[in-house]
Amino acid sequence: MTYELHYWPMIQGRGEFVRLALEQAGADYIDVARLPHEAGGGIEAMMDRLEDEPLRPPFAPPFLKDGDLVVGQTAAILLHLGPRIGLVGASEADRIWTHQIQLTIADMVAEAHDTHHPVGVGAYYEDQKPEALRRARDFRENRIPKFLGWFERVLARNPAGPDHLVGGIVSYADTSLFQLVEGLRYAFPNATARALDATPRVAAHATRTGRLPRIAAYLASERRMPFSEAGIFRRYQELDPG
Repeated sequence: MTYELHYWPMIQGRGEFVRLALEQAGADYIDVARLPHEAGGGIEAMMDRLEDEPLRPPFAPPFLKDGDLVVGQTAAILLHLGPRIGLVGASEADRIWTHQIQLTIADMVAEAHDTHHPVGVGAYYEDQKPEALRRARDFRENRIPKFLGWFERVLARNPAGPDHLVGGIVSYADTSLFQLVEGLRYAFPNATARALDATPRVAAHATRTGRLPRIAAYLASERRMPFSEAGIFRRYQELDPG
């Protein structure tokens, strides 16, 4: 079955966490909003499907259509996909632990977003720069080290070794941590470099995950959009002084 992924076509955003999992699994999927209008794609098609879902409408993209089932929220999408595409362990304990890690990644993604929009999502960054400077300083000095330090401990305490977050296989938590680290390196290169120096297992994990054959092929393809100042991870020099 071909999965339908619905997300904004011009940014990586939260949809990228789902894309990376699908790419690593070699799953068949369609990125609906990136299709041309004549092929039933585009933003209008995505929004029509979002608003026309009669029973359980997602709040916002990303959402995934799997047959008649529609799943919204990145972590819930990956919870659904994990056992179907072979990116989660077989035991209930592994599934719950992988989901917990994904939710923690989602927490950090939200905090990264709020460094440039600490007051209001609907307002421009330029309208909240003083607040952004304060929020970004705390994020650089306290939150990046705290989160990456936790992932470092998770890798160190994995009974199967530090190559993966859960057990001895690649899970969607691994591809998501890779994306998180890449986003942090883009938005906060100086602070992230310092934090990764203190968390060598996380740094090695990101390098290793990025070299997985399917992930590497995706990163080199046109399907991988670049980071930009329109997405979650945004680079503003004043928010990450050297």
